[in-house]
Amino acid sequence: MLWAFQTLRMVMKTGPDTHQPLQGFPTYPLEDMRARARAFHTDLQTRRSVRSFSDRPVPRDLIAECVRSAGTAPSGANHQPWFFACIGNQKLKTAIREAAETEERAFYQRRAGEDWLQALAPIGTDPVKPYMAIAPWLICIFAQRRGGVTTTEDRKNYYISESVGIATGFLIAACHQAGLATLVHTPNPMTFLNDLCGRPKTEKPFLILVVGYPAEDAQVPNHALVKKALPDIASFL
Repeated sequence: MLWAFQTLRMVMKTGPDTHQPLQGFPTYPLEDMRARARAFHTDLQTRRSVRSFSDRPVPRDLIAECVRSAGTAPSGANHQPWFFACIGNQKLKTAIREAAETEERAFYQRRAGEDWLQALAPIGTDPVKPYMAIAPWLICIFAQRRGGVTTTEDRKNYYISESVGIATGFLIAACHQAGLATLVHTPNPMTFLNDLCGRPKTEKPFLILVVGYPAEDAQVPNHALVKKALPDIASFL
């Protein structure tokens, strides 16, 4: 064990020019840690994917704070290979809805296999997505193939899908923490987003996150309330 630790220290090259002491990392008594973990789980248990949104406005600065949280996610080589195009313009939201529905109709009519359609049946989805024009914000998330730790770099990015997926999870949690409902939408293909959002072809659309307040009459499918128990999703070896 000591040999492995010494070997790890040899692999990790640190020095005053490249590293600094860890600062600001919180420490809590063990019971507080347990309580905080339970409270976080309890809060996330109330998160639901919503398909009925209110048109109640959400301030831009609130969305910006949530995106800032997403930007703290870990990423391959810290290249942060993501871009969040936050769409609040009504005309543009409508255009995105229309383009997405075109792809969705093709999906439901031709592309989706029978197994996929059967899996979706309990949720009750169809090609019509009115909430995309009703919700105050659409956050179109792009994965960047090239970049770097600064915007002036043009280097190969690594673990792109993993990094963008983690950042998206942070964003969903941040929105929920702020009191906003979300819905992940993934029309396929999504290349229309590059043109509509003014993003270069070197970026790949990852998904659309619909964000806003749930409508007063919003419902969720019973199917979506079924969550696997801890023994079904984890083992402790």
